[in-house]
Amino acid sequence: MALGTCNEIRAWVHENYGFKPQDCWIYHCKELAGLPLKRRYAGQRPRERQCPPDKRVAIFRAFLHFGLLPQQ
Repeated sequence: MALGTCNEIRAWVHENYGFKPQDCWIYHCKELAGLPLKRRYAGQRPRERQCPPDKRVAIFRAFLHFGLLPQQ
């Protein structure tokens, strides 16, 4: 299984859900999931760049696919 970089997550979501999530959406979802963020992104995401609620499921499923979240 791959590491789950932003590029890999973006490609997986695009292939499986038909849209390309923005990096800030991925980082917002990582923040929501309690996953570690790169130091340069921690606390720097503008509030208006939050991931839309209707896109979060696809991004969280990508996290599961790449092993970033425990299987439930």
